Amino acid sequence: MIKPRRQLVKYYVQFMLICLFAVIGEAISTFFKLPIPGSIIGLFLLLIALQLKWIRLRHIHAVAEFLIANMTILFLPAGVGIMERWDAISDNIVPIILIIMGALVLNIVVIAVVVGFIKKHFEGDYKEVKRG
Repeated sequence: MIKPRRQLVKYYVQFMLICLFAVIGEAISTFFKLPIPGSIIGLFLLLIALQLKWIRLRHIHAVAEFLIANMTILFLPAGVGIMERWDAISDNIVPIILIIMGALVLNIVVIAVVVGFIKKHFEGDYKEVKRG
C-alpha cells in the first residue's frame, strides 16, 4: 500500500515543481509588465535550470511525459477562447489566415531545405548489413 502512495507523492512533487516555474514566470511577467506570457518565461526558466543541472530531468520526467501525451486536451481552452472572442477576430480574419498560411509555407520550405541538406551530407554514411 505504501508504494502507490509514494508514487502519487512523486507525481505531486513533480507537478508542483513545474507549476513553481510557471508561477515564477507569471510573477516576472506581471512585475516587469512584459508582453511575454508568464508561462513562456517559466518554461525558459525551467529550461535554464535543466541546462545548468539545478534540476535533473528525472525530477520532472514522469509528469512532463503525461502532459505531453495529453497535450490535445490542454489546447481545448484556447479553442473555446477563440470562439468566445470571434467578434474581435472576425474583423481581422483575412490577415490571420494569410499569416497562418505564410507560416505553413515557410515551415514546409525550411523542412525541405533541412531534409535536403541532411540527405546530401549524410546519405551513404552507413554500411548495409547483408542478411542471409
